Amino acid sequence: MGKEYDVIKVTPQVRTADTGGVEKYYRVQYKTRGGVVDSVDVAEDDYTEEKLPSILLKLATKHDKLLKL
Repeated sequence: MGKEYDVIKVTPQVRTADTGGVEKYYRVQYKTRGGVVDSVDVAEDDYTEEKLPSILLKLATKHDKLLKL
């Protein structure tokens, strides 16, 4: 099985948190093997080498399944 997705762009973002203060996150734009281009906001805590690939793999698989319908 080949690569399910390619990361196109990662943009660091900051927004106001619900509890006050600021919240840092990353907007990750990716393209699935089926050609779907999407983006997902990933919390700073989840933006690690261990967690990010599983998040993107789950989303890419979901998009490509929907594309086949």
